[in-house]
Parts: sequence; structure tokens; C-alpha cells
Amino acid sequence: MAYNLADLQTDIRNYTEVDNNSSVTPTVLTNNVLKSIIINAENKIYREVDADVDRFYATSSLVIGNRYVTIPSDLRVIRYAQLTDSSGNQTFLEKRDTSFMAEYYNTPATASGIPKYYGNWDETYWVVAPTPDSAYDITLAYIKQPTSITNETAPVIDSPSVLGTYVSNKYQDLLLYSCLVNTYAYLKGPADMLQYYAQAYDRAMASYGIEQQGRRRRDEYQDGVIRTPLKSDSPSTY
Repeated sequence: MAYNLADLQTDIRNYTEVDNNSSVTPTVLTNNVLKSIIINAENKIYREVDADVDRFYATSSLVIGNRYVTIPSDLRVIRYAQLTDSSGNQTFLEKRDTSFMAEYYNTPATASGIPKYYGNWDETYWVVAPTPDSAYDITLAYIKQPTSITNETAPVIDSPSVLGTYVSNKYQDLLLYSCLVNTYAYLKGPADMLQYYAQAYDRAMASYGIEQQGRRRRDEYQDGVIRTPLKSDSPSTY
């Protein structure tokens, strides 16, 4: 079953047996508390595995005489930068530290030619060197900040009546276990239950990582079918 926000909140309360309006533990797992728990659980998942769904591309044009490029607001990690010149030739920029680029090209205010290097400048800009002498097209491939299931405008997936995310619709166990680890830590619940769900999360995360960073990036024709080695005893042992 695909999760929407309401279903996920219900399952968290059911698994922990703590309600948000119980007479025994009043207003413990409120919607606001669960929102923080869920967002933290999602961020943990996003940081641990480079999933295909989070890959994104943004194309813009460099400004003549300006070596700074604005970072997309939803960027988490830059994967690569590709530049296209006026003739349509495409080249990949090499990533370097800004100190390297300052030594390589020490007149940044002067437009010089086609950029060769790029690097992180700060949380707002990345920088190229040498300073561009033309409005070259540049494509930035990056890992984006995914939409949280707690966002009521999250994209509709699978069904027009269901709001959810890629993880909540396809990897419900992973999201639930991640939330339960955070919830039991918040509740200061039984250590054995916290350990149980932490281990369940680790197993779900391992299989998620194998699928996202392994099986989804293989090609059966080029890499061959995945095979599990089977133990085969020598006939001489019988």
C-alpha cells in the first residue's frame, strides 16, 4: 500500500501504541511532532543513497565577464557540469578547489575564454575559470532536494487521489522504519524496540541501496544477468 501523510502518521501511532489525543499520554505524537520526525527520517534516507529519482538537470547561460553561477535552490550535490560552445561542441568541466582556480587564472575580472574548471564557491554560487568571454550554455547535473511527504502539495503518484513521494509509494517499509527509529528515540521508548527498528531500517536501507546504486545501473546485455553462486559438491564426495 502506498503511503500518504495521513496513513503514515496513523501507522507510526499504531506501531508505537501512542496516540495524539490519548487520555493516558495526551498530545504526545501531534501532527507537528510527527512532521519533524518524518522530515528527519526522509533526510536520513536521502543522504545515505544516491537514488535515480533525485537526479536533476538545469541549463542556463554564462554571463560574459562573470565567473559566478547561481546554484539552483533545490541543489544538494553537484554531479557534473557540461558546457556547450557556439558551435555546439560539448565539453565537461573539471572540478577543482577555488584556491587552484585562483592560481590557474589570477585575473578573474577579465574575460578570457572558454571555462575549463568549476568549483563550489559558497552556498549560493559556484564558480568557473577562466572567466567566460561568451554566453556559453552550461548544463548542471545535480542531486536535488526531494519533496517531503509532509508537503501538502507533494506530487500525485499512481493515483489522482493519493499524495505521496517516490519513497513513500515504492519503499514504504524503509520510510516507516526510519520514522519509527526517530519516534522511539523521541519517546525515549524501550531500548529493545529502538534496536529492533534500527536493525530493520538497516536491512531495508541495504536492499534499497543495492537496487538504486546497483541493479538499476546495470545493463543485462553488457553486464550479464545477476547470478547467485550455488554450492555444488564434487561427485567424488558421494
